[in-house]
Amino acid sequence: MKQITNLLALNLLFAFAATAQINTPLPSPAGSVSSTVGITEVKIDYFRPGVKGRKIFGSGDEYLEQYGEIWRTGANAGSMISFSTDVKVAGQDVKAGEYQIVSKPGASEWDVMLISEPIGGNESAYDESKAVMKTTVKPSETAGTVERMTFQITDISEDNTSANIRFAWENTMWSIPLEVDFSAAVEDQILGAYSAAAGYYLSKGENLETALDLMNMYLDAGNSGQFWNVHTKARILAKLGKKKEAIATAKDSMEKAKNWPSGDFGYIKRNQELIDSLK
Repeated sequence: MKQITNLLALNLLFAFAATAQINTPLPSPAGSVSSTVGITEVKIDYFRPGVKGRKIFGSGDEYLEQYGEIWRTGANAGSMISFSTDVKVAGQDVKAGEYQIVSKPGASEWDVMLISEPIGGNESAYDESKAVMKTTVKPSETAGTVERMTFQITDISEDNTSANIRFAWENTMWSIPLEVDFSAAVEDQILGAYSAAAGYYLSKGENLETALDLMNMYLDAGNSGQFWNVHTKARILAKLGKKKEAIATAKDSMEKAKNWPSGDFGYIKRNQELIDSLK
């Protein structure tokens, strides 16, 4: 009877172990840092190995990470960095997206790369042709021991156009410059507001001369091929009683709509109806 009881207890223990979700700390805990530089969201997700009394960077069996060898730059699956817009990293163009940070430590120089196809923790899979950015940096010594590997986004400039991506672990640190250009994006938003305001005034039948000026500014800024906004201009002109100009503008919109690769979205008909109404 006692043996049966012990067997049942053992079975229950195994069943519990199989179904229980035991949450324990990772030896190299996950870390994340993010910041907005200009209008660009920059985020680094990584795993933070600890020194734990070891020698980290050097040559020889006593060192954890060897000079001259590709390193995932972190633990587990490595470190990922993402940019919400196109940026420059170390003066090199990098498209918006997510990349793995890979490096090659050295005594006086480190190679740092961003790769478009992550290799996770498999350093042997590194393919230099997948590097969208490669630069050489000079490491420096930290003021004290940095126990856990750390990434920071630091030194954001007063005009919000630059920052540094900083790495530190044990007694080694380095940084690479990051630049953003938000002028074109902001200008696009301003111009977009011009066309939106012109459309609003047209819908209300108010401030039509202002609406015409705003739409002209928008179209003259390299947007004259947008037949739908050219059509809006034709409608504004019609509301102002400028029939001859409205007809000519509607015809221009119609021709542009005919040549639009993805179709006219009904604007050929709309322009023809506007022209017919003005005759």
